[in-house]
Amino acid sequence: MKFNLSEVNDLIRSRRTIRPEQFTERKVQKDQIELILNNAQWAPNHGHTEPWRFQVFQSEASRNALSQNLGRLYMETTPDKLQNDTKLAKLIRRPLISSVVIAVNMSRQIEEKIPEIEEIEAVSCAIQNMQLTANAYGIGAFWSTPKLIYTSGMNTYLNIKEKDKCLGLIYLGYTREEWPKSHRKPIEYNTIWKTP
Repeated sequence: MKFNLSEVNDLIRSRRTIRPEQFTERKVQKDQIELILNNAQWAPNHGHTEPWRFQVFQSEASRNALSQNLGRLYMETTPDKLQNDTKLAKLIRRPLISSVVIAVNMSRQIEEKIPEIEEIEAVSCAIQNMQLTANAYGIGAFWSTPKLIYTSGMNTYLNIKEKDKCLGLIYLGYTREEWPKSHRKPIEYNTIWKTP
């Protein structure tokens, strides 16, 4: 066997969503972020378009700016009657209590030869690689997709083109709590073995 399958299984099956509210003040180091990003780039992608783009908010100033802009975009894009103070407070607070936040964007191929959905799928695979690498370090990761990230206002803030898309904010930090456990249904619940 090329790799230790038991360790690979453990890495995949122990990946969890760790919310920023669970993070400690311990900092994720730059070399760790770089490896997380390098491993993201090894995701499968049709036509070798490598559509993923990353914007790293690590400094306190950049995370403060992100916090303020998320709050502003929420207020601008959410109708008054649907605004929720708790959601707004979370959006504003999460960048401030995270060691680092990475905006993961899809850069749309100019020729548009590859269907957009395949580019989105490729970036999603890159995000999974990021989460698995963070997990290997013992770093908690939270893939956040509030509705406002899909708006033109978010594109403007991130300085990305009209056909590009922000596909998530990845919050990283060390958890103060015990690593959570979980389970999945047996494959019999969601698999059909086809016969002729």
